[in-house]
Amino acid sequence: MSVKLHIKKGDVVYVNAGDSKGQQGKVLKVDAAKKRAVVEGVNMCKKATKPNAQNPQGGIVEQEAPIHISNLQVLDPKSGKPTRIGRKADANGKLVRYAKKSGEEIK
Repeated sequence: MSVKLHIKKGDVVYVNAGDSKGQQGKVLKVDAAKKRAVVEGVNMCKKATKPNAQNPQGGIVEQEAPIHISNLQVLDPKSGKPTRIGRKADANGKLVRYAKKSGEEIK
């Protein structure tokens, strides 16, 4: 069973809790089953890697770790501030997401 989330890949989000609180970034990946998202430049962790084609030396690599979506808020396209998300039907009867702060539709 898949759950509809308020965050999609490509959204610009604000982190409102945790070690990365106050940071902003673009969503790279969303795992709906675990309710987690990977955000660019947020929740960085160090990972030891063996030598491979991309990293012939091996060693320690910094990468983004998934963060729970309850700690993320989509940024309002108009003001650039964090906002809650609503869903409403557009002219064609298709559900679209909109920012509760400004009423602006989120693409």
